[in-house]
Amino acid sequence: MSAYRANRAPQFDTPAAWAEILGPYPETAPFLGTETADVVVIGAGFAGLSAARRLRQLDKGLSIVVLDGLRIAEGSAGRNSGFMIDLPHDLASDDYAGAGDDAALIALNRQAIAFAADAVAQYGINPAYADPAGKVNGAATAKGEAHNTSYAQHLSSLGEASEALDAQHMQELTGSTHYRSGLFTPGTMTLQPAGYIRGLAQGLRREDVQIYEGSAVTGFARQGSDWSVTTAHGQITTTRIILANNGHLESFGIAKGQLMQLFLYASMTPDLDAEALARLGGAPRWGITPSDPMGTTMRRIDTAQGGNRIITRTCATLRPGMMATPRDVARAAQVHREKFDCRFAQLAGLPMQYAWAGHLCLTLNGVSVTDEIEAGVYAACAQNGLGTARGTLTGIAAAEAALGQSSEITAHFNAEAAPKPLPPQPFATWGANAYLRWKEHRAGAE
Repeated sequence: MSAYRANRAPQFDTPAAWAEILGPYPETAPFLGTETADVVVIGAGFAGLSAARRLRQLDKGLSIVVLDGLRIAEGSAGRNSGFMIDLPHDLASDDYAGAGDDAALIALNRQAIAFAADAVAQYGINPAYADPAGKVNGAATAKGEAHNTSYAQHLSSLGEASEALDAQHMQELTGSTHYRSGLFTPGTMTLQPAGYIRGLAQGLRREDVQIYEGSAVTGFARQGSDWSVTTAHGQITTTRIILANNGHLESFGIAKGQLMQLFLYASMTPDLDAEALARLGGAPRWGITPSDPMGTTMRRIDTAQGGNRIITRTCATLRPGMMATPRDVARAAQVHREKFDCRFAQLAGLPMQYAWAGHLCLTLNGVSVTDEIEAGVYAACAQNGLGTARGTLTGIAAAEAALGQSSEITAHFNAEAAPKPLPPQPFATWGANAYLRWKEHRAGAE
């Protein structure tokens, strides 16, 4: 197959709050006319911009064009929780411990974190947007504490450090009496993801990488030895394409029946005033992932990251059409309200300023799609809910493959199995959503 036509373009009906709180971003013109480039990258999120940076590192003379259907950080990069995690974080497990070679995955994740930290230094990105602060697995129940104990034992077997926090320490950190205990791990980088991605894009533009926003790719096709990439208003001829469009890989007819299109949901408070901050207490920045992977993630940020705010994330739905419904968002917002009030009774009833849905792409067996689809077309997709680190790694791998380079990163993805096929529709969606709702219920106070 040498011609691919998109049957949908990226679209969201809810705000990308991480980008919204940073204020306006300079307008740029969409791609117009015709052009020739050595490499075209489709997608300007973690995978796409990491691919562009790795391409530039490997060959400073390449002409590189990045195309995105949305504004920078309006897609998943402005909708995640902002944790770039180094340790095992298997969302399908009870306690995050992986089933594969966790030591190798930790080493790869740390390469992603180092790549991001180096970009922050190189491009002068605000360091508050990539804070090596670590994170805490919070436990609110005896079952949650058992999960943390199991996870800590697993980390110890890998030679990885962790620190148990008691209820008093958790209250001093968060201002909440909800948590019985916590497990601190130091290696996570907590991002202001939109700020990091915007800074990465600005740095790449200074290195003559052309980035066009609002320029959804409508298709690409083989023309002789080259590829022709089309948008609504232009055409680019190139020898190599990197598809860094995650779940929208399926929109081009690639990996059909293999990708699960999942949405997670989050809410964010307004910028808290002095009186609310006094009632809240706690530290100005922290990140809590739940001891049960289907529990509730909480973060607090400060003025350097977009205001003194608390973010609540929980609830998940499978939506093969790649659009969350208004009912999905409304239900999740109500759950967030309950989770927030339970944790912060001193701020109960505080209106949320933002509520949004974020799009993830998963495979049944947890692998990414990093194949060479056809000669000259490379994928960096299916991040399995670990988009900040995994997206960075798949972008690096695709860039290296496109230039005939190899590394530990490319070797890892080359060795992965193919994605398993999904059950037939509509049973896959019905069953998955019932299972997700059950897992959410089982997580309870976590």
